Amino acid sequence: MTGKLLHWAWVILAVCFLDLFVNYSIRLGFGVILPEMIRDLGLNRTQAGSIFNSYLAAYLCMTPFVGNLTDRFGARRIIAGVGGFLAGGALLMGTVEDFTTACIYYAVVGAGASAMWTPVLVVVQSWFAPGRRGLALGILSTGYGLGFAAMGWLFPHLVRVSSWRASWYLLGSAALAMVFLNATLLRSRPEDQGLLPWGSGLQGTREGEAQGQWAGHGRIREIMSSPRFWLIGGSYFMAACSLYLVTTFMVDYAQGELGLPLGQASFLATIHGLSQVAGVLTIPPLSDRLGRRRTLMGSNLFIGLGILGMVLSGDWIWGIYGSVGLLGVLYGVTWPLYGACGGDYFRKEVMGTVIGAWTPFYGTGAILAHFLAGRIRDLTGSFNWAFLLGAGLALGACLLLWRVGEPKR
Repeated sequence: MTGKLLHWAWVILAVCFLDLFVNYSIRLGFGVILPEMIRDLGLNRTQAGSIFNSYLAAYLCMTPFVGNLTDRFGARRIIAGVGGFLAGGALLMGTVEDFTTACIYYAVVGAGASAMWTPVLVVVQSWFAPGRRGLALGILSTGYGLGFAAMGWLFPHLVRVSSWRASWYLLGSAALAMVFLNATLLRSRPEDQGLLPWGSGLQGTREGEAQGQWAGHGRIREIMSSPRFWLIGGSYFMAACSLYLVTTFMVDYAQGELGLPLGQASFLATIHGLSQVAGVLTIPPLSDRLGRRRTLMGSNLFIGLGILGMVLSGDWIWGIYGSVGLLGVLYGVTWPLYGACGGDYFRKEVMGTVIGAWTPFYGTGAILAHFLAGRIRDLTGSFNWAFLLGAGLALGACLLLWRVGEPKR
């Protein structure tokens, strides 16, 4: 573990990459599987959005506690333990026969998924020095883009040889395997192994030691009293609502509204996922120089333009492909960069609590997005008005970040 050839930070990064790959195959794969579930179970779009909202409600309730527990007990125990619910819920999704059971089982998935973001970000940021976190987060974030892309490619084949249920059984089995891998290989902090974070310039110097007396006590009060916490949280809410208004329903939009066959409609997920990989490999490392705030402002601006381009493309398939590709590039960088703001604006000792406390903003935005998109589609017969709302929210997220100001160095 302490050998010179391989710093254990890279093992941590590899395991966390697989965590995100499996987790986001399950989360974003829902939107790929959704059209077949709607057809087979006789759901309307409001019900379809409500199934995802049951996931988000459980995720929303669990994540603040998971973030705090991560600071107290370490990421390894939380990721391995809570991740079992992710596996069990995904396996149960393959057995659903009606709307109610789908909501219950996907809520179990959401509870398990709470361990697959905040603790993962905390453990990776702990193992990499501040000047190398953008690089690490960029590599890490390819996991969820590739997971989404894989589902877009694999799902039509599974439907052809079996059914949509086979997708859930496959995803649940992969999540179960990750429980054992996390328990075996993850380590919560480099200090526990006698190591410094990878990329540290000063031997024996630990980030945050000067403020160690503040750890534990007054953590919530310190965070909640900061105006920056609320401004970044509000921007996170708008960004999440904007992106989920499109991402969850884009395959359904392409198949049900534009009349594309399942293979072409699902290909949007592959484009989106592969574009995420391109984005996270280039933009987060760039954010180490430009700053997370400035990078997110530009990202949210172009998210609004990408959604607008998707609406204006109509049934022009190459315009839709290009717009979805742009959204994928920016979708992939949004979540790790908001999470990295915890390290830019707050102390190391409270990063897990900060990221966990921001998650309700994200979750509320996503829940509202699914309700609005499903309801607007059922009432008007089109997703276009919902997508235009998403473009406006992305611009609002940009304006709130402008109010935050630069972090103190």
